[in-house]
Amino acid sequence: MSSEVIDALARRLDLAKLSADQFVRVLETLHMLGTAEAGVELRGLSTETLVYVVAKASKEQLRALAAHPELRRVFLEEIFRRMSDHFLPEKARYATCVVNWRFTGGDGDDGFDRFQTVIEGGLCVSGVDLGRDPDTTITVAAEDFFRIATGNAAVATMFVTGKVKVKGEYAPAVRLSSYFDIPKPA
Repeated sequence: MSSEVIDALARRLDLAKLSADQFVRVLETLHMLGTAEAGVELRGLSTETLVYVVAKASKEQLRALAAHPELRRVFLEEIFRRMSDHFLPEKARYATCVVNWRFTGGDGDDGFDRFQTVIEGGLCVSGVDLGRDPDTTITVAAEDFFRIATGNAAVATMFVTGKVKVKGEYAPAVRLSSYFDIPKPA
């Protein structure tokens, strides 16, 4: 199924009418269809539609998504997979930083899901473990990260309210979002 069709389906859903459980069930169904190679998959959503879905989802829906171990992992992996697509090398041509991400409520070490983003030489690479020593470690709840990464929440506000914690150098954490062209919610 083409990206246009899955995008149209996602945009036609009235998320305000779905409970958190129903929201998760819709995503589970799309994920299951992708796993079964039925031609429909969450990865097929365009970034613009992913941003739209996160913008329209309630806090309870995003919290339920973050609490679902498999869908949580799928959404985190999708966001990190797309980072290099939205990276602005001209904005980061002189930047070098390694950012570790820790997401609370995960199933990894000490209850965190972990990812790493490396920016150097005008390139951006992200993944689960790139084996680099971090300059900065950012700790945030997955549901808050979904909103931040899709431009639906301001990092500065999350930092001031204590929802985002930074260990190590602050400069990379502060500059990080300026290195990406994040589509705006429509």
